[in-house]
Amino acid sequence: QVQLVESGGGLVQPGGSLRLSCSASGKIDSIYTTGWYRQAPGKQRELVATISTNSGITNYADAVKGRFTISRDNAKNTIYLQMNSLKPEDTAVYYCKAVGQGRFWGQGTQVTVSS
Repeated sequence: QVQLVESGGGLVQPGGSLRLSCSASGKIDSIYTTGWYRQAPGKQRELVATISTNSGITNYADAVKGRFTISRDNAKNTIYLQMNSLKPEDTAVYYCKAVGQGRFWGQGTQVTVSS
């Protein structure tokens, strides 16, 4: 089992920035991909960004390219999502997901972009 805990969400004005963190514990050696997903009210959960544990190769949704950056600190078993130039349409619950011997999700953290 892998446990994931997100933090860093909150309320921010349009154009602002936030950094989300996702700390992993448990059978973390089995994880080969970690990512961020989001779900807005009334919408399906969607991919935001992923990062490979070993290679560091990243993948982004078109809607966030150039504004969001996913990164990892393997020594701290933590991944991050730096979000810049935030827009109201980025408002959602952001979830961390790890893929290894199974698929594991965190509990989510709310991000609200509003003036």
